[in-house]
Amino acid sequence: MTTTLITGANKGLGYETARRLIAAGHTVYVGSRDEARGRDAAERLGDGARAVQLDVTDDASVAAAARTIEADGGLDVLVNNAGVEARGPDNGVAAAADVTADLMREVFETNVFGTVRVTHAFLPLLRRSASPVVVNVSSGLASLTYVADPAHPASAYPGVAYPASKTALNMLTVQYAKAFPAMRINAVEPGFTKTDLNGNTGTQTVEEGAEIIVRMAGLGPDGPSGGYFDVTGPLPW
Repeated sequence: MTTTLITGANKGLGYETARRLIAAGHTVYVGSRDEARGRDAAERLGDGARAVQLDVTDDASVAAAARTIEADGGLDVLVNNAGVEARGPDNGVAAAADVTADLMREVFETNVFGTVRVTHAFLPLLRRSASPVVVNVSSGLASLTYVADPAHPASAYPGVAYPASKTALNMLTVQYAKAFPAMRINAVEPGFTKTDLNGNTGTQTVEEGAEIIVRMAGLGPDGPSGGYFDVTGPLPW
């Protein structure tokens, strides 16, 4: 039995990934900042789902989740899915003129430091697994190649904090993969998916977006590590 933890799993891509992995035979811990929403999501997902309160920005919350999952038997797959976007004065994407150090810090607290916090806490459990996997949910906006190319749609994105946080996440992915060669650790780009993160303005469904997350969560020991992928294959950094 494969045991998986997904952060931010009570809705959107996290929820759909949980649904798909449960269908594939995983036991999935539905990580949720709000305990009640997490319990509701786990109940809707049914057998194979277990709710765990987990706020990636809070050391005590993450430590408690790690203790719970360790006591239940351990962990094989970690999906770092929880993420936030920076909003400007009009509640749209915070463009360069709107970005402050405090706003940048808020985004990095979840998207970067949160990933480090959770990964660090669960490394001891993952290292005991026979086939440990980490999937970091990144973005096409993390690609410096794409964002710097005027011909690519990503170059039109006005935000600063979110792309910078996801580029940092990609670097974490590479460095963790080198440090832990026995693990399969990769970053994935789900695509522009309709979720609360973008006000449901995405152009694809959560079913489509979750495909690459599910695929990489199911890697065996011979799978790639230290890469950056979407459903079509490797992406340029």
